[in-house]
Parts: sequence; structure tokens; C-alpha cells
Amino acid sequence: MTDIESRIDTTRPHTARIWNYWTGGKDNYPVDREAGDRIRALHPGIGEYAKADRLFLGRAVRHLAGQEGIRQFLDIGTGLPSADNTHEVAQRVAPDARVVYVDNDPLVLAHARALLVGTPEGCTDYLDADLREIDTILAAASKTLDLSQPVALMLLGVVIFIEDDEESYAVVRRLLDALAPGSHLVLSHTVTHPDMPDVDEAVAFWNEHGTPKLTQRTPAAVARYFDGLELLEPGVVSCSAWRPETPAADVAMYAGVGRK
Repeated sequence: MTDIESRIDTTRPHTARIWNYWTGGKDNYPVDREAGDRIRALHPGIGEYAKADRLFLGRAVRHLAGQEGIRQFLDIGTGLPSADNTHEVAQRVAPDARVVYVDNDPLVLAHARALLVGTPEGCTDYLDADLREIDTILAAASKTLDLSQPVALMLLGVVIFIEDDEESYAVVRRLLDALAPGSHLVLSHTVTHPDMPDVDEAVAFWNEHGTPKLTQRTPAAVARYFDGLELLEPGVVSCSAWRPETPAADVAMYAGVGRK
């Protein structure tokens, strides 16, 4: 058994694997599918959040690569490989795009080779690190990315794992401070909302039974991550409402894109 394999716990449900299950992937275990089904029973629409978040990623990356001229992407908390990963979307628009993925989940690491296949003109790399290991991330990413040039910092569904509000804001700010003017923050976050009370119940179930535990924040608290940035229209909204190709129902995942 490899070191990575020894770190994979198949006895407890895991966020990345449940997300994979909800989006139709096969990189999950019975314990993940059981938990995913129980959460979906509490909140029938929650599986759509994962899909909406993935679609938001695609629209944001296409915009940044196509309209903003971004050629570098630092994707932290990338999760398990799926259709239309960041490097695939970016390199379809700009074959010379460079992407660094960061995650600390052992199952994601076990599938890292699937992420490392990019275009010959571009570059795709992978780093085993926690979001809080800022110096490690920046030092390793600088081997692939030129941090003196604009970078898209992708934080989709990952700051939810930092419970303390001030710590979470400080982590995002430190990462942004290290990036050049013209860089962009792309962030999504599970929210608590009075119009969606069943989401709170589903999150409470998850935090009792699953790993790692997650933190909900209000839409206003999510918007605070973009303080000091120029928010792209339509601002911080349900990720299904961020420049959709077709209208879609709101989900309790809020997202935005901001320019430094």
C-alpha cells in the first residue's frame, strides 16, 4: 500500500467523494453514496448545487481566458477530476494557459495524473498542500506560474472548511496580496439563507457524520471576500445566476469574480 492509499479512509463519508457522486462520477464508496442519499433526502436539491458550481467554474474560466486575457490559474481545493476541469476549459480557449492545482485530499492525489494531462503549449501541475499553507503554495506555484503577471485564484467550495471567519478572510487576502494587479479571485461558498432552511439541516447532518466539517456563511459574509476588488457583474450571487447561458433556479452556493 502506498502512502497515499494509506491516507484514504473508506469508513467515513468524505466531501470530495460525495460531490463526485452527486455530479455523476465513479470515484466514491458506498459510505459516500449512503451519506449523499441521506443528505439529498433532507434537501432534495442539494445535488444540483454541485452541478451548478461546476458550471459556474466553466463560465468563469472561459470569461477570464477569453475576455480578460488570463493565462495563469491557481486552483486550490480542486477536488476529484471531473468533466471540464480548469485546465481543460482554459486550454480550449488558450492552449498556452498554465494551471496549478492544489489539494490535500489523498483520493484526489491518487487521481492527480488525470489532471496533469494538458496541451503541449501550456502547462498543468499539481501540489499536495492545505489551503492554509500559503507560503508552501506560493513557492511551489511560482515554479510553474509567473506571479509577477496576472493569475486567476480559484477557490471554489474550499474556504468553507476554515471555520473561523477572520482566519478565512486572512487566508484569501494573503493569497491575493501575493498576486499581481490584474489578477482575479473566483470564489464560491455554501450559504445559509432564510429562504433555504433545509440547507442548514443538511449541513448539520454532514457535520455530524462526515469529514471534513464545513461552515456556512451568509451571502453578505461571502461578499466580504471580495473587499477591495472590482467585482465583475452581476456581483456575488447564486452560482447558477452568474452569467448563465439559460435561466436556472437559485442554489445555496454563492459565487463571484473580482479583479485586483
